[in-house]
Amino acid sequence: MKTIYISVINDLSTDQRVARTCSVWHEAGFRIILIGRRFSNSKPLERDYQVKRFRFLINKGPLFYFLYNVRLFFFLLFQKKIDVLYANDLDTLGANALISIVRRKPLIYDSHEFFLGVPEIQDKPLVKWVWRSIEKFSFPHVDRFITVNDSIAKLYSKIYKKEITVVRNMPIYKPILNPLKRFDLELPEDAFIMVMQGAGINVNRGYEEAIHSMNFIENALLLIIGRGDVIDDLKALVKELKLEPKVWFLGVLPYEKMMQYTSLSDIGLTLDKDLSINYRFSLPNKLFDYINAGIPVLGSDLPEVSKIILDYEVGIIIEDVQPVLIANAVNVFKKDADLLHKYKENCKIASKKLNWELEQKKLNEIVKEYV
Repeated sequence: MKTIYISVINDLSTDQRVARTCSVWHEAGFRIILIGRRFSNSKPLERDYQVKRFRFLINKGPLFYFLYNVRLFFFLLFQKKIDVLYANDLDTLGANALISIVRRKPLIYDSHEFFLGVPEIQDKPLVKWVWRSIEKFSFPHVDRFITVNDSIAKLYSKIYKKEITVVRNMPIYKPILNPLKRFDLELPEDAFIMVMQGAGINVNRGYEEAIHSMNFIENALLLIIGRGDVIDDLKALVKELKLEPKVWFLGVLPYEKMMQYTSLSDIGLTLDKDLSINYRFSLPNKLFDYINAGIPVLGSDLPEVSKIILDYEVGIIIEDVQPVLIANAVNVFKKDADLLHKYKENCKIASKKLNWELEQKKLNEIVKEYV
């Protein structure tokens, strides 16, 4: 049995892309060791393969990233058997590239975003230079390169002239059978419910504007599911605006539970702003989760997001992420029952095409090269 080491820097419990990737390799007969991180509040994992989660006293900043890659390097260095290395995102690539050189093992790189375009490093030239240097050093040692959408693939292909496979973040297709009712989850029966998921609820993702928009929408409820750097600020904003009855924070939920709340909502919001290359070309998982749950989407005007929403006619695009524009679009959904029904029916059709069962075929072709 061949062994693949799959590295990621998060705590694994909410990373559906990595879980689906592991399943493909597992089904192909590989022994999998999935490497990630454990926090004090991390949920236990039950997987059909081995999981290794590192603990750190420092969990952010340059020192953390350095320590993580040092520990990852030495962990991999002393493993008896490695057949394939699989690095998720640039923050695990450096250690994997060094191991691929030292132990002469093939390296697959799965970039979930255009890392050098993330807003957190745009005003930090030294930090950006370090990450760019790691990327330049590592890329010659990458055997197969995977990323999440066509726009990011084009950016990387211009820089590195490598063949790139696009594997989008699609959910597993699951028709909703015997769905829960709103009262089962203590949701108001008569409110127009909007849901906004977020694995990384950070600045410029549209959460602040969505909260402000609730001042202009009657008989509505906004559900915010997930965690991130600005959650405390968002809660303070809700309190300041006296919107507690209209905005609920549900925290981090298991995927199935999150999708229960999502399927009972009327629409889903994805409102990233076009303030960095990374955000501009993002294609959030939640877009496909909304479609798979059968709820229409209200999205910001980003190329990859707009293409899905318009091509499949599953929602409305707003030109700018502003509270009044969000509210106006929500009120269109609220007032036009026929339009809302049309989008819901289109979601059912789209979910049969935008799912992991079809998307994973591209990953299967890569796996065959290493069997």
